[in-house]
Amino acid sequence: MKITRNTFGLSIIVLLACIAYSANAETYLVKTIAQYQQVANKLQAGDEVVLANGQWENFEIVFHGQGTQAKPITLRAQTNGQVLITGQSNLRLAGEYLVVKGLVFTQGYTPSPEVISFRINKDKLAYHSRVTEVVIDEFSNPDRFESDYWVALYGKNNRFDHNYLAGKRNRGVTVAVRLDTEESRENNHLIDHNYFGYRPVFGSNGGETLRVGTSHYSMFNSLTTIDSNYFENCDGEVEIISIKSGKNRLTNNVFDRSKGTLTLRHGNGNLVESNVFFGHGVEHTGGIRIINQDQVVRNNYLEGLTGYRFGAGFTVMNGVPNSPVNRYMSVKNAQIENNTFVDLDFIEIGAGADAERSEAPSDSTFTNNFIYNHTEKNLVTVHSDASGIDFDNNPAVNVLSRAIPLDNTSANRLKIKRAANGLIYPANINNVGVAKNFKVLSKEQVGPAWYGKKAAFTPFDSGKVHQVQAGENTLFDAIAAADDGDVLELAAGLYPSPKIIFLDKTITVKAQKGADVTILPMRSTFLEIQNNGSLKMLDVTIAGDAAPDYKGNTIFRTLKSGMYKNFRLVMDNLVVRDLDINGFYNIFDAGFRSLADTISITNSEFKNITGDILRLNKETDDLGVFNADHVVLLNNSFSNIQGTLVRLYRGGRDESTFGPHLNMQNNQLTNVGTGKNNKGGLALELLGVQEMHIKNNSFKNSASVQLVTQVGEPKVAIENNQLVATAEFDISITASK
Repeated sequence: MKITRNTFGLSIIVLLACIAYSANAETYLVKTIAQYQQVANKLQAGDEVVLANGQWENFEIVFHGQGTQAKPITLRAQTNGQVLITGQSNLRLAGEYLVVKGLVFTQGYTPSPEVISFRINKDKLAYHSRVTEVVIDEFSNPDRFESDYWVALYGKNNRFDHNYLAGKRNRGVTVAVRLDTEESRENNHLIDHNYFGYRPVFGSNGGETLRVGTSHYSMFNSLTTIDSNYFENCDGEVEIISIKSGKNRLTNNVFDRSKGTLTLRHGNGNLVESNVFFGHGVEHTGGIRIINQDQVVRNNYLEGLTGYRFGAGFTVMNGVPNSPVNRYMSVKNAQIENNTFVDLDFIEIGAGADAERSEAPSDSTFTNNFIYNHTEKNLVTVHSDASGIDFDNNPAVNVLSRAIPLDNTSANRLKIKRAANGLIYPANINNVGVAKNFKVLSKEQVGPAWYGKKAAFTPFDSGKVHQVQAGENTLFDAIAAADDGDVLELAAGLYPSPKIIFLDKTITVKAQKGADVTILPMRSTFLEIQNNGSLKMLDVTIAGDAAPDYKGNTIFRTLKSGMYKNFRLVMDNLVVRDLDINGFYNIFDAGFRSLADTISITNSEFKNITGDILRLNKETDDLGVFNADHVVLLNNSFSNIQGTLVRLYRGGRDESTFGPHLNMQNNQLTNVGTGKNNKGGLALELLGVQEMHIKNNSFKNSASVQLVTQVGEPKVAIENNQLVATAEFDISITASK
């Protein structure tokens, strides 16, 4: 084009305008919420808002503006990790080309439905915006059943990357992609290089770590990419990732010791490729669950996964004919290829088959997959017709099952090796299983480099050891002075306890070697477990000699209502005696909405007690909620217990959780459950327990045992129990409808 005098002049004007515009970009260092609000409404492309280091309490951040790709508007910490957003705080962003970086949300919770929202309201959404190197750590509502999201993505073309999210304890998805309006569909969001840390067992539906869409909008495409994220100990519920929309890409992610599965729950045409699942033999660790049409699952590596049924290492579901959108669409045209399955406990084909879910998978392929077990096992279960899946070229080693056609061979013919990338391959076969050049994402590659990845919880016996002398309130004082993880060793003698101990840390209490230690509770409760509290007690006697003459005393209890942090209670080699000053003296009483990860009683003696041993029956609203995930009773003696040994209740038919579990073996029960005030008149009262092992116990002159199961496919093993002057067990086993 020929440049005339006029066009040349116009070019100079534009260039000067750009230079002037660039020169006018501002950096605002703000030190108070008021200062932030003064600048928030005048931000221009290229501007930067810097929050001063320190604590920002009750800060509801509204960040908006119109940046450009070359000149985004940035909100960042003065120093990464040194700007703490606490109290009732949140962040909402809307506009275009916005960047948020370096903030830490901790010591509080959001007053709104989201901690971070990619919209200000339903009309103002974020586009082409990025949240990076942000931390949300233990930022949970103290009401465990108050729902919120930690992150909700709306709008289009947004990125959420290199963030740290761990310790979500209340109901609600950790990260959710929302499709409730046209403006948020086919969004092309990118969720990458994030660290998803410990999400404890929630004990009900609503504990997903990541969800894309909902059943109501699941027939829309999201086009979200979930790439190179690390999921560690994400145990909230059976669905770690719940895909409820179409044409998403899930690639290069690692799932490490996480209970549950990557579930293609609703929506069609999703790609699951080059992901790694390491279970390390941890219970309920799962892999991939396939539902719906046109799903592609290829080049994934799954090892050491113990889950079964809907939480298995690999699951292809049965569907509901003409299914409504919120049930189970049939599997059609699934392409399952070049995956490696190592030491899975279960591969489930046609899972969930029943009178409703009666439509088997169809028009699907299962090709070039490699299955290897170190020892022989039957791991493939077919629940319905598998003829709709074409099985071709799937070498299998140490797989006994003939439920599906596999190319069974021996380890002698197939040389097996673990490669430098940590994965197992057949050394002398190509083009089966995962690619030889597979690169496994490391934990160091995700999250903010400046923020350490914390352990899920404080281990017992991980702190200092303190010597405690006998005497009144010495144990109370020692626990108050101890730090998280410390061990208290008690000298021989009596420990009268006229004060209730309120425990909000992890503590071990044990007798010094060979010492005769007796604790004498003197209040209605000896010890109350609060949020952050866990107790291990060993080698001591707890006696009722000085107990108050009240009905309904307890040795241990939780907060009476509203705990949001799970706890552990471990008792080993205890003698608990003569809790009979009045009626209903209980050993442990769970509060409403409390949840124990583990309650364990081993090698102990309980005698002359007027109440129950374990009262875990407060969740009677039949929502699938329960008070203890694992209950362990091994090698104990229980005699003259007027109440019930264990009352464990889980009502409703929700299928999103794994517990409760009961392991009761090698116990001696004599005159248990026969007290005239024992409501129900039972030695054991178990409803909705999903895994039970009741073996090698002796019941003498005791009340009956009642077992009722009503959800899922419960695992029940009742073997070699001796009943003397005791009624036969009352067992009712019913699977889900």
